[in-house]
Amino acid sequence: MSRIGKLPISIPAGVSVEVNGNIVTVKGPKDTLNLEIKTNNVSVKVENNEVLVVRNDETTDSNTKQGLYRQLIHNMVVGVKDGFKKSLTVQGVGYKLNKQGNKLVMNLGLSHPVEFAEVEGIKLDVPDNNTIIVSGANKELVGAVAAKIKALRPIEPYHGYGIHYTNEPVVLKPGKSAGKKK
Repeated sequence: MSRIGKLPISIPAGVSVEVNGNIVTVKGPKDTLNLEIKTNNVSVKVENNEVLVVRNDETTDSNTKQGLYRQLIHNMVVGVKDGFKKSLTVQGVGYKLNKQGNKLVMNLGLSHPVEFAEVEGIKLDVPDNNTIIVSGANKELVGAVAAKIKALRPIEPYHGYGIHYTNEPVVLKPGKSAGKKK
């Protein structure tokens, strides 16, 4: 039995949830998100200012789908009300960031600046020269955009140069110990 799937999702003030067939629409102050339920094992109901994800049978597949769709709908409700953020840090000699219109221009130690355009539904902020904040209502899209930016310059293991999540520890390898005798 799914422990997460059977929990109801409370709908906060200012957020509305509608179910039309297998499409769940969540509207809030930040955005409007849609989710298509791609299985017949679960159904979604809105009752008493709560969203319930109910299994249609007692199979293992319906148990896992109940937990999955409950969490996806919960993330949509939280996203349209509060939003999600990921913070990235750029670390390196001469590495810097600029925001020009809807593009993020990064000097990452390459021979040319790297440009990254904003994706629809995602906002990129640059509070200082070494920090990028990716924010939006869709948790999956925020994580995907942050991962794409991070992949532009992976962490170099000896000096720690590159792009990493702000709360991610950077583990450095020891360098050569030339001239040491045992």
